[in-house]
Amino acid sequence: MDISPLPSGTLYVVATPIGNLRDITLRALDVLASVDVIAAEDTRTTANLLAHHSIGGIRTMALHRHNEHALGQRIVELLARGQSVALVTDAGTPAISDPGAMLIAFARSRGHRVVPVPGANAAVCALSASGIIASRFIFYGFLPAGSAMRRRELELLKPQPYTLVFHEAPHRILECVADLSELLGAQRQLVIARELTKLFETFHRCRLDEASAWLQADSNRCRGEFVLLVEGAAPAVPDEIGEQARKTLSRLLEHLPLRQAVALATEITGESRKRLYALALVLKRSGPKAKDSG
Repeated sequence: MDISPLPSGTLYVVATPIGNLRDITLRALDVLASVDVIAAEDTRTTANLLAHHSIGGIRTMALHRHNEHALGQRIVELLARGQSVALVTDAGTPAISDPGAMLIAFARSRGHRVVPVPGANAAVCALSASGIIASRFIFYGFLPAGSAMRRRELELLKPQPYTLVFHEAPHRILECVADLSELLGAQRQLVIARELTKLFETFHRCRLDEASAWLQADSNRCRGEFVLLVEGAAPAVPDEIGEQARKTLSRLLEHLPLRQAVALATEITGESRKRLYALALVLKRSGPKAKDSG
């Protein structure tokens, strides 16, 4: 392990494991072993991580959402005195659905260097193993706890064509998936990722209207931390496209990748390529014979 002195007056934003304690980078271990102070969401959780990796003798202080403003000023004073500080959360990357953003903004406003030390992130972890084919997604984090505000937020998100990524706590998971089904549409596909990188890691794919039954079929399925991935809204089907052009495109999609099918259908029918492409996206999503490539 490289424990050479770190640049003075630097705030390090250090990602820590979301479950498995070995999911931490060598660079993160170097930084944690070398800083003057570690600002942790929960010092007990961080103490377990440090002990697991045989790191000792580093001063820790608790920085959480209830004291971030006050403690942030103290940490900036430490940076001004030339001390190096590592910011960590209980699991994952600080300031992403966790405390830290206020401290980082305060440190930057005072001219101090802020260095990210990347690593574990629950949303990306879930997406990578979900099987969802989506090059774009919206990371929302935790929806509001109150039903009325949560439903208002979902109404705003409903037309988005991108995969929606939410975090959810076990005590709200059932009411959350019920609102997702009602507000976003029962037929949308959902991937439930639970207890990522831990002993009881689970992935389950179903329609939104099937999620509540699956969760309630086994009480253990409602335990742990959740990432919910909901497929985006289907593009609206253009009304201007004639029936013959629709049939032509549908037949071509049975044998060709999407882009080739659209290009050929445009040439054959003379319809707008843009409208045919939008229709192809709808047919691809709903039709089992449409190819995934393209």
